[in-house]
Amino acid sequence: MRELPLRLAGFGRALRAAGAGTTLRDELDAAEAFALLDATDHDEVHRALRIALKVPRRDFETYDRLFEDFWSDAPEPAPRAPRREAPLLPRGGALHWDPDQRRMGADSRTPPHGDAPGYSPEALLRHKPFDGDWSARDLARMERLLARLARRLATRRSRRLVPARGRGRADVRASYRRALRTSGELVHLARRARAIDRPRVVLLLDTSGSMDGHSRFLLSFALALRGALPQAEVFVFNTELVAVTRALSPGKLRLSLERLAACVPDWSGGTRLGACLAAFAERHLGAGPAGCRVVVVLSDGLDRGDPGLLAAAARRIQARARRLIWLNPLRGDPRYEPTASGMRAALPFVDHFGSAHDFASLERLLPRIAG
Repeated sequence: MRELPLRLAGFGRALRAAGAGTTLRDELDAAEAFALLDATDHDEVHRALRIALKVPRRDFETYDRLFEDFWSDAPEPAPRAPRREAPLLPRGGALHWDPDQRRMGADSRTPPHGDAPGYSPEALLRHKPFDGDWSARDLARMERLLARLARRLATRRSRRLVPARGRGRADVRASYRRALRTSGELVHLARRARAIDRPRVVLLLDTSGSMDGHSRFLLSFALALRGALPQAEVFVFNTELVAVTRALSPGKLRLSLERLAACVPDWSGGTRLGACLAAFAERHLGAGPAGCRVVVVLSDGLDRGDPGLLAAAARRIQARARRLIWLNPLRGDPRYEPTASGMRAALPFVDHFGSAHDFASLERLLPRIAG
């Protein structure tokens, strides 16, 4: 991808201009490190580039500021192409940093050959609101992105170390215990590696009329999550709570939507949010050990019922669950305030209150579920 080397070159140049002392050798190290990163993980890229570029502690504040300028809107890299690569620098032109455009480009006196670096279609879709206008092609692309996001959650490694074969850090104690079987000879080293964390996730999806613009994408995410994490559970609610885990067919969105429309009463109707969450807490949350499941509520919080009933249900869920997360699509609007009585009643018992209005907001959910 052309934009990556340009961003790295501009980033290194800006750091040198700010006195951070980054060298060209450091930029090459950063380029090699970037190939091993999850480019969609903002924190991972931030830490890795800071190490590869050898930024001293005194310049951390400068690094953080410039990193946001260069990488806050960085697109997801495309798969590697064959060895024939275009020149990294435009012929006959010098690179310059344009602070208004926040990207590297060719000097205006010598225009570059070919197209200028730009965003990929997937990068644009990451911030496109779910309730916007979608073409059939973009819908298919978004479904693929959601499936990829679910797989990332299912393969995310925890901090816990477990015995492993082959690669991993050496386990000295276990190695010495193993050596007792061979008269003290260290024939093979015992190793430990970070375990894959497969959290038990419960999704509660609001399918009332006010959520129509978001339901398709959130159901796509539920389908993908169900395919990647077989132990995940999915419920939908409006005036009644319905367990739909068995009705979902991963990879078959249309079929699943037809099944849900047939088995869920009052689809796209009103909302009895408090009563539905109370039913979940009473009938389903009691099964299994306490604190083992992450409960994610996807709802705009609009409820005409008794706020006290909703508050009691949220309190009970938080007490029994590992974590209660509430994602509200309305929170994607910077002007939004949780003034609705139902949302105000539930918030004191919510561990994390976030948005669910686009793909990027769902992406930020991953560390909250796995953490």
